[in-house]
Amino acid sequence: MPGNPSAALASPTDETDIVPICADHLIVNGELAKANAWCVSYDEATLPAQRPAFVPLALWQAHRADEQVAPLLVSDTLLSPEMAAELGLASAIAIDFPTFTDGRGYTLARLLRERFGYQGEIRAVGDILVDQLDYMRRCGFSAMALRHDQDPEDALRAINAISVRYQPDVELRQALFERRQTQPDEREILACS
Repeated sequence: MPGNPSAALASPTDETDIVPICADHLIVNGELAKANAWCVSYDEATLPAQRPAFVPLALWQAHRADEQVAPLLVSDTLLSPEMAAELGLASAIAIDFPTFTDGRGYTLARLLRERFGYQGEIRAVGDILVDQLDYMRRCGFSAMALRHDQDPEDALRAINAISVRYQPDVELRQALFERRQTQPDEREILACS
């Protein structure tokens, strides 16, 4: 049960007590959301009573007709073109970060956006820290559910702290040097005047 704090406290025989998690602070498209209706359930066998909910991939596949559930991808999910096409039917996808040091979720988001053209919401859930937000946005996340101890005001400052990016990302497809090559240099403009 990666990323589920209540699962870490439960004993192995106490699997029925897995409680859905609802983050207090959610950043959506660079702004603090007024409310977070979606919870995250790590229970692989039963749909949660609390809805709407992100649920493990296999459970979502079994209940895809239920519009109150959406897929939760764990960090070691292998995306195939067939699975990506299936995920394209979901209005939102959550990607779990079991620990802030696990970067596989960045790759999942980037693949969904760039290779498979997913247009819906991609939400980061789990161990989400303020320091990660700009990188998450650059990889294609449109929503980030902050860990309970993270300050939302710090998050808003951090997500927009970097104004110039050298590397390409899902928003800016060209590296800085490529963008500079396509724009005339100020010195050249002044010399021609």
